[in-house]
Amino acid sequence: MLKPVLIFAYGNLSRGDDALGPLLLEHLETSAAPLLHSVDILTDFQLQIEHALDLENRDLVLFIDASVACQHAYDFTELEPAFDHTYTTHAMSPAAVLAVYQSIKKHMPPPCFLLSIKGEHFELGESLSVAAEQHLLQAAQFAEQLLNRPHVAAWRQAVI
Repeated sequence: MLKPVLIFAYGNLSRGDDALGPLLLEHLETSAAPLLHSVDILTDFQLQIEHALDLENRDLVLFIDASVACQHAYDFTELEPAFDHTYTTHAMSPAAVLAVYQSIKKHMPPPCFLLSIKGEHFELGESLSVAAEQHLLQAAQFAEQLLNRPHVAAWRQAVI
């Protein structure tokens, strides 16, 4: 049976700071396990069109990814469906996944949010940068706060 909250982290563990999303999931599974009783966890290298179906029957969805465009150690935003330039590519943006869901299901997706964690180095074979390690710890604390209040109103208040 599906749980009401989905956390979907994506990134490549072999590409330095691109591992931030999956590493945050690992952190939550070990240090915040009691908060995950109503949470399904999903991870992949990248978002694809098939992931739109993972949104079905959810109350809340949290996407987690590394980003070079963060204004802070992490950014937290609410997502809206949008067909962007990734819609026809192999790897998609979260907004494009939401748009596919809306197109297939003929109704709005559940409330979806993106936790972007600031990364700097994404080369194949690199380890996590020192800065990214600090950003990961800050994002993990924030994610735990979200999981303590798994309600759309609380998450909307937390948007940065």
